[in-house]
Amino acid sequence: MKRVLVGMSGGVDSSVTAFLLKRQGYDVIGVTLNLWSYEARQEPYNECCSLEVRAVAEQLGIEHRFVDAGHEFYERVIRAFLEEHRLGQTPSPCGRCNRLVRFPVMLELAERWGCDLLATGHHARIEERDGIYYLLTGRDPLKDQSYFLYGLNQDQLKKILFPVGHLLKSDVWKIAQENRLVSARKPESMDLCFIPNGDYRAYLKEKLDGVVRPGEIVDTQGRVVGRHEGLPFYTIGQRKGLGIALGERFYVVGFDYEKNRLIVGDESALLSEGLIARDVHWVYLRELQRAREIEVKVRYRSPRVLATLETLDDGRVCVRFAQPQRAVTPGQIAVFYEGERVLGGGIIERALRQTDVPQTVVGETVPL
Repeated sequence: MKRVLVGMSGGVDSSVTAFLLKRQGYDVIGVTLNLWSYEARQEPYNECCSLEVRAVAEQLGIEHRFVDAGHEFYERVIRAFLEEHRLGQTPSPCGRCNRLVRFPVMLELAERWGCDLLATGHHARIEERDGIYYLLTGRDPLKDQSYFLYGLNQDQLKKILFPVGHLLKSDVWKIAQENRLVSARKPESMDLCFIPNGDYRAYLKEKLDGVVRPGEIVDTQGRVVGRHEGLPFYTIGQRKGLGIALGERFYVVGFDYEKNRLIVGDESALLSEGLIARDVHWVYLRELQRAREIEVKVRYRSPRVLATLETLDDGRVCVRFAQPQRAVTPGQIAVFYEGERVLGGGIIERALRQTDVPQTVVGETVPL
């Protein structure tokens, strides 16, 4: 009987993952990583590490353990999150957590505890062909999480299972409800786990004291049109909450950190012909040998779009869109696809804009 470690959050996907594996005859151990806590909570674990997971483990009759990974999470995710905001980027901490904390820590625990495999409730799939492990999109296009898993490598993929990746989310809920799992009553949480009460602005203001300062809002011609509350509070493409009324729709299109100015413009100023990405990781390729046609996703909730991908001499990649795209944002993840397969991804360093607008602090990056 194979032994499998299941990363459990108390949510429906990981609970059904454990249920399915036990039904298939695996010896299942559950683990919950304690990544973050804060004073305002009623319990020592955040929403993605809820104590409700114990009730699920008891229901399933499986062993379950909590493991503190808070130090790793702070050093590898929180520090970078704050530094990227300081540099004028809009980071994606979930992708960084998966790559540098969640999967490395749980795979190490699986080996230490004598488990053959690690399983999680992510909506993605893994396919092995001729000794190569391919990361595939989940069956449910509305819940596909392959975007956040682009950092997994071959050694990791061969030890990982995604049991709900071939299911629609509605199927997952049905399994949980039919088997009366505790998690079937718990709504999904979309907030960042380390932000108290989901108050993003209050968190950044506290942690970036001296960096978050009010300043001028200017248009792309440099004319002052209003005041902003602090540059880290805004993101490329934002329209609401700007506090300006100019008779037409204006969006955040850039940041001038030297002068502490927020730059706004019309829809055309948001359009990019492509992007440059750094810290690129390939799932199964050693490197990109030639330019190739791909699809790229520049935010988790954005659609995949046709593009051409090529490697630059310094290891970064250049992506050229088939059609101009809006609101390409430094700090976010760009993930590259060929059909169902994830080729890899990287951190957006800058957009190749049709309009010359400052995007971030030039020449500074946060290494992975």
